[in-house]
Amino acid sequence: MIQDFHGKTAVLTGAGSGFGLECARIGAARGMNLVLVDVQQDALDAAEAEMKALGVEVLARKVDVADAAQMEALAAAVQARFGAPHFVFNNAGVGAGGLVWENSVADWEWVLGVDLWGVIHGVRLFTPMMLAAAAQDPSYRGHITNTASMAGLLTPPNMGIYNAAKAAVVSLTETMYQDLALVTDQIGASLLCPYFVPTGITRSERNRPNAPAESELTKSQLIGQAMSNKAVSSGKISAAEVAHKVFAAISDNQFYVYSHPKALGNVRARMESIVEGKNPSDPFLERPDIGEKLRAQLREA
Repeated sequence: MIQDFHGKTAVLTGAGSGFGLECARIGAARGMNLVLVDVQQDALDAAEAEMKALGVEVLARKVDVADAAQMEALAAAVQARFGAPHFVFNNAGVGAGGLVWENSVADWEWVLGVDLWGVIHGVRLFTPMMLAAAAQDPSYRGHITNTASMAGLLTPPNMGIYNAAKAAVVSLTETMYQDLALVTDQIGASLLCPYFVPTGITRSERNRPNAPAESELTKSQLIGQAMSNKAVSSGKISAAEVAHKVFAAISDNQFYVYSHPKALGNVRARMESIVEGKNPSDPFLERPDIGEKLRAQLREA
């Protein structure tokens, strides 16, 4: 757990908007050195200017987190500028919906590339640096937070590609927590599972290479996009509130971080079905109107 953040270094992916930007703002307020990583240059430039105006040291890099070579270059740049980081926030994410058999290979490669491989690269590159720092300095404390989603703990229909990526992040991060506990007491881990929070994720297609035109999307994909836009934009919990939860978890050595704890009732129902060997529970038990509408839209000719 990290109690004093001043002078420590944070690496934040997806730093141009949403949780990444809000965590950067908190880090700056606490006097941290900031490594800002994003794939969207204008958002990255704005974040860099804002953080530098607050008087903190900033390294800003345009990086596709799915690209191993770009992430390796980032890690080398961080080591050269600041040494081993203290907080790594593997947070960059994109979304895609639709019936799971309708997603193209390009859809799978894009979402898994950012949402899963981005986390994998962050873990494989920065954890060894942090462990080396811990071995050299008994006072060193580090923390790694990976952004998954409530979709990683649930299986809502018509968004299977996103669910699969986030479920993998849940498993990876829980395992990382156990692996770290085997070898050190100086580095903690957290798993962020947000629900519907207004961030930039519903506009992630803007940064997708060779994004399909709207006319190329299937009916289920268009419906999924519209439902996601509505749900996220109407979220009552802000990205800034979630960012404060992220930092509280670092200080408290808390693993699971939820934006909407009330949604855990759905997780409990799913887990009970698994333990009892029942068929998967109805994901629309609490909001049957949404399920009825989705079924009607998908079944109409």
